[in-house]
Amino acid sequence: MLTTDGHDDAQVLRVAAALEARSEHPLAAAVLATWSAQQGRTAAPEAIDVQALVGQGLTGLVDGRPARLGKPGFIDPGPLQEQVGVHQDAGATVVLVEHDGQLLGALGIRDELRPEAAEVITRLTSMGVRTAMLTGDNARTAAHLARAAGITEVHAELRPEDKATLIDTMRAGHRGGVAMVGDGINDAPALATADVGIAMGAMGADVAIETADVALMGENLHQLPATLAHARRARRIMLQSLALSAAILVVLIPLAALGVLSLAAVIVTHEVAEVFVIANGVRAGRTRPARRGRPAQTAPVIDEQRVGVGVGS
Repeated sequence: MLTTDGHDDAQVLRVAAALEARSEHPLAAAVLATWSAQQGRTAAPEAIDVQALVGQGLTGLVDGRPARLGKPGFIDPGPLQEQVGVHQDAGATVVLVEHDGQLLGALGIRDELRPEAAEVITRLTSMGVRTAMLTGDNARTAAHLARAAGITEVHAELRPEDKATLIDTMRAGHRGGVAMVGDGINDAPALATADVGIAMGAMGADVAIETADVALMGENLHQLPATLAHARRARRIMLQSLALSAAILVVLIPLAALGVLSLAAVIVTHEVAEVFVIANGVRAGRTRPARRGRPAQTAPVIDEQRVGVGVGS
């Protein structure tokens, strides 16, 4: 936590907690948890007329005076400019706090990657999936997190509409489809734009879950490659069943027309083939769930722990 002259940590945290108590952003939970731990309180200070400026921050009234919280650029870091840069280089997301027109200080919130994140990205790459990070964080923080996760393509400082536009660009420049994995309100436009939107439901905002095509109701990122593997396997089984059905019809119709097979033989063969097709289709539903801390048992879709990820496959 950084403070400007004449202000202390308690002031910065108090104003930040008051605004973040009205926010659904993932960073809000960290701020409120710190407030509760330091002050021994569960309820945040009162703030009114709180508004979220997408991709920028929050504004409102605290103690009857205007307050703002947001990223550098939305609020001028002033004398904290150099220290803010140091924290960003170290991989922290910095939010500045302003009250009654005065800069109180800044909070550095570090995004810790889940232990399995790098392994999940490696598995996706081995499956032929290209991964990219789409995030509203500053470029330095995003690059730090991407290196730790093993992601080489990074797009930072994006607004929600920028993410959606980038998804369209990816689709135009890539032969396969594009999937977007997200968990926040800022990811909703991109989730709707992608060929497949995947929400991490257990830790995601309601709007992200409602917008996505698929919601994974858990926090284990190993579900992502397991889900992709299961979808690919189901598609292969579906194609096998279609091919088998078509082959049987192609063979039976000419044989019946030429009188080689009787009507009864054709019906029996067709019905037996249907049983095989149905049994083959049942295989598509068989899978083993991903286990916490280890890869899924099924054959080997995408990540994001507060990092928007666009994935083309």
